[in-house]
Amino acid sequence: MKRLHIFSGSDIAIKQRSVDVAKEIFRKSIHMFSALIPLLLKVAYTPVLILLFLALIVYCVSEWARTHGHDIPLISAVTAAAARQRDGDRFVLGPVTLVLGIILSAIIWREDAASAGIFALAFGDGLASLSGKLFGQIKVPLTRGKTVAGSLTCFAAIFITSFLVSGKTWIALCLAGTGMLIELLPLKDFDNVIIPIAIGGMYTLLVP
Repeated sequence: MKRLHIFSGSDIAIKQRSVDVAKEIFRKSIHMFSALIPLLLKVAYTPVLILLFLALIVYCVSEWARTHGHDIPLISAVTAAAARQRDGDRFVLGPVTLVLGIILSAIIWREDAASAGIFALAFGDGLASLSGKLFGQIKVPLTRGKTVAGSLTCFAAIFITSFLVSGKTWIALCLAGTGMLIELLPLKDFDNVIIPIAIGGMYTLLVP
């Protein structure tokens, strides 16, 4: 006789959570990899910016093709692996806003300010989402699902990276508080643009 496997609702929920966490780890590992960009910009500013623009164009073409049923090897597979439930089969905007945030920060702000902004994006926003998925039991009201664990992780990550850039505790506290407040807003993927630009701008004001 064939065995019938009956999955309860809790089993399905646990499996779905495991998939969501795995996707989040994969997504945020890409996010945190962007922390290497400030170092690369120091070595070769213009070539790195050109490569970022080219990567952005290639990704947009790939996503357009994927959403129209034409997969591009590797790129479409990576995008599908990192896509969240809310993305569905739509154009996945996260990588676009991530690269735009980095490019705009590098162009608008001086080197140290841009580094502070990019680090805040890579570690503050990246670790906040991951921490929220893993430990986010307590939700923050009126934030559409943001968690206390995620917000505190964001604050700590930006504080550490900002202190390493500026060497001043009070500047790191100001930047960490600002980044945490921005991360709490229900901006979806657009926080990838706002966080590095806002943190870079505040750094410029605080460190003339």
